[in-house]
Amino acid sequence: MLFHLPTLPTILIDIAAWFVIHMGVSYFMTHMPLSSFYAGSWLYKQRKWENDGKTYKRFFGLTDWKKMLPDGAALFKDGFEKKHLNGLDSLYLVNFIRETCRAELTHWIAFLCSLLFFVWNLWWVGIIMIVYGLTANLPCIISQRYNRIRLKRVVLKRTALSI
Repeated sequence: MLFHLPTLPTILIDIAAWFVIHMGVSYFMTHMPLSSFYAGSWLYKQRKWENDGKTYKRFFGLTDWKKMLPDGAALFKDGFEKKHLNGLDSLYLVNFIRETCRAELTHWIAFLCSLLFFVWNLWWVGIIMIVYGLTANLPCIISQRYNRIRLKRVVLKRTALSI
């Protein structure tokens, strides 16, 4: 902690900071060109341990809670809705895959911002903020990774059928 504030102002600053982080990172990421996101890059590529998405279903019970996640796309004019598929044409599916990359990175950045809370909070409150950041963002990251794996499978099948 670099400086000390009384408890009530600290709580209010923490709440405001999380709001600014979530909205600010989302706004900034929404304005990045979609071409900036490539599903084959290191962060987004499928890992062996993901077992073609089965890990998320088996160990995290993803299908039980995925529908309850909010879709922040409605908050921004240029937001891309990811709750449901709105088509099956190749361009839409490729854009959807890139949007899962954008959403995943958005949530990773928001989570990493939890480290900022150590500047004005006691160390143990900083730990709580990290736990909050993980709790608020990890389900969304898991969902985006799972969706991307499934969408890539659909794109591969559709491409194979058109050959």
